[in-house]
Amino acid sequence: MAKKKEILRGAEIFCRALKDEGIKHLFGYPGGAVLHIYDELYKQDAVEHILVRHEQGATHAADGYARATGKPGVVLVTSGPGATNAVTGIATAYLDSIPLVVFTGQVATHMIGNDAFQEVDSIGITRPCVKHNFLVKDVKDLAATIKKAFYVATSGRPGPVVVDIPKDVTADSCEYEYPKEIEMRSYRPVVKGHPGQMKKAVKLLLSAKKPMIYSGGGVVLSEASKELTAFSRLLGYPITNTLMGLGAFPATDKQFIGMLGMHGTYEANMGMHHCDVLIAIGARFDDRVTGDLEKFCPYAKIIQIDVDPSSIAKNVPVDVPIVGDVKHVLTDLINILKNEKAKPDAKALKAWWQQVREWEALDCLKYDRTTDVIKPQYVIEKLWELTKGDAYVTSDVGQHQMWAAQFYPFDKPRRWINSGGLGTMGFGLPAAMGVKLAYPDETVACISGEASLVMCIQELSTCLQYNTPIKILSLNNRYMGMVRQWQEFFYSSRYSHSYMEALPDFVKMAESYGHVGMRIEKSSDVEGAIKEALALKDRTVLMDFVTDQSENVYPMIAAGKGHHEMHLSSDTDRELA
Repeated sequence: MAKKKEILRGAEIFCRALKDEGIKHLFGYPGGAVLHIYDELYKQDAVEHILVRHEQGATHAADGYARATGKPGVVLVTSGPGATNAVTGIATAYLDSIPLVVFTGQVATHMIGNDAFQEVDSIGITRPCVKHNFLVKDVKDLAATIKKAFYVATSGRPGPVVVDIPKDVTADSCEYEYPKEIEMRSYRPVVKGHPGQMKKAVKLLLSAKKPMIYSGGGVVLSEASKELTAFSRLLGYPITNTLMGLGAFPATDKQFIGMLGMHGTYEANMGMHHCDVLIAIGARFDDRVTGDLEKFCPYAKIIQIDVDPSSIAKNVPVDVPIVGDVKHVLTDLINILKNEKAKPDAKALKAWWQQVREWEALDCLKYDRTTDVIKPQYVIEKLWELTKGDAYVTSDVGQHQMWAAQFYPFDKPRRWINSGGLGTMGFGLPAAMGVKLAYPDETVACISGEASLVMCIQELSTCLQYNTPIKILSLNNRYMGMVRQWQEFFYSSRYSHSYMEALPDFVKMAESYGHVGMRIEKSSDVEGAIKEALALKDRTVLMDFVTDQSENVYPMIAAGKGHHEMHLSSDTDRELA
């Protein structure tokens, strides 16, 4: 006899569907349009709801959770300002291809379009910065739409999906059935690469005299770190990562020549400029990577692997395009290479590596280690040393983000949690909170700047409520650091509105939220402070490092310049070519 289906209200269907999807955490903030759902959340314990203090905090926390685990982050916000406050976090996830499912409340279906209280067109507003969005108009469609949302968010090239749920849909009832599988005719991501294209790619790779492997965030998203490492070692070619790809290949490995791009290493950028064959793996040729497109890799034949066909040859012409999931494609390429009689040109490769080592010898990341004024690079080096390179590190955007990327070598994927594409201030703190909820026993450090930190500082309250003891390292130079750096270089040191003249006392602020605050003013105190903070396992600690105000991020490629036109540092005020 067929099992009788349950009749459930929309709000119950919502909670049950999350449970059946295996969701453990939901980040949200209540409001009128979602009160039926919140009432049901109260009655269940399968899904833990994390009450943030701002909807932007909810999306960033869910985003951090997703980046660290590979599972989708889930958010629930109310209509109107709840939905619009979430947009920054949705756009952040969109540009970095992070799987989020964001549920927005909406006014009742018969009120939509009437400018009702707390009504906005969430579908229209989010359309440019989501992978897909849904408006549920009938409770009978709710369970299937939730299933579709998770499928779209997590498959192919991941991304955020918004589901807009009117209040009356959460009150109406129907039979509950959560689909086990879903099929969408209009959406079928390609997983396997084309065999002919892969053979072509191998042939081109083996003909190279000056090869480069360039990998991006797609490797991390595809869980293909193991395959990338095996592929790179099989060839023995120099490898560079994008900002989003850090950790996909071990940074302490001799084959790794650092991050590339605007603030990448001299050796990585010069390698890119002079290479004759470039393979791009899960990377989208972002403008911060390429510099001036006219000057980008002028001598190279380019192979590009990406799961998203629209990303291939979008910015840069490609000689061998391969559409497919990076993990599958790399597995197939490894098999082809192993069965291939031809091998890399050992003599040419030896000469190429010799050239790369000469570029490395310039030591492009050196900084003054003799001063007692705290250098931000030193703080990050000490954090790496004291956490044995094993922490989960979040950051925001700007100078502190670049220094974290340069001076904390990541050997594992999903340890570097940062807002790459959108460059969102305020991301670091709530993202760290999301990571700590996912991994309560791991060390989670948020490297922030004082300007970024205040953008979502209210989430310190959430950290206390849900016991997420993270370590916050604020590199406090009393400026919006990267804005100041650009103003120094390109606007004749006119520091227009980049100086932070009324900063709070961060120690008192941390303490007022129930946490530990420290102020560190001398270089000699840095190590002791970080040790002390790491020893306080069950407390959130905010370390306010008073850093050198004049320190800039080097190397740097100015806008409109090519990879070979880098400024190394202020004391060598010269471009190297």
